[in-house]
Amino acid sequence: MVRIPRPRRAVVAAAASALAAGVLVSCGADSPGEGVTSAPHAGDAACKQLADRYPDRLGGQELTFTDRPGVAVWGENAIVLRCGVELPVPTLDPCATVEGVDWVFREDRSKDGGKVVVTYGRDPAVEAVVSDDVAAVDDVLVDLSALVEPVKTYTKCISLDDVQPPSPSG
Repeated sequence: MVRIPRPRRAVVAAAASALAAGVLVSCGADSPGEGVTSAPHAGDAACKQLADRYPDRLGGQELTFTDRPGVAVWGENAIVLRCGVELPVPTLDPCATVEGVDWVFREDRSKDGGKVVVTYGRDPAVEAVVSDDVAAVDDVLVDLSALVEPVKTYTKCISLDDVQPPSPSG
C-alpha cells in the first residue's frame, strides 16, 4: 500500500493558530472517559508503551482516566488521547511539525470550539481531542509530541511546493 504524505505548515505558532480555529469530537460525557472508546488498534505494542509514559499533567489538566486500552483523559475530558486510530488518508487538511512530530488538523471534525489532531506518518496513529477550555494548546502539542515521538515513523508531511513540478525554464 502506498502512503501519500500531507501538505504541511511547520511551525508551532501555526499549529497553535490552527488549533485555536479548532476541532473537537465531543465525548458527550459528564465524567472523564465516559463515552470514549478505544481505537481499533489500541492493542498495538506502541500504544501500550505510550500508556506507561502518560504525563500526570497536560495543558494544566490532571490525568484523570486511563481505564481503556490506548485511551487517556486529562481533566473533565479537556484533553482526550486515543492511540491506535486509523492511519490518516491523503488530505489537504493543514499539517504542522511540532518537535519533529507531524500533526494533521482535522478541520472537518470541528465541534463545540475544540480541536482534533492526528499524528501523520507514525504507525500506530495517535489522535488528540483538545477542548477550548485548554489555553496553552501549543504547550499541549509540544508535550504530546514528546510522548509520541518514539512511535515508528514511516513518512512525513510535505507541502504542495514539494509535489508540484518545477516550472519550465525559459
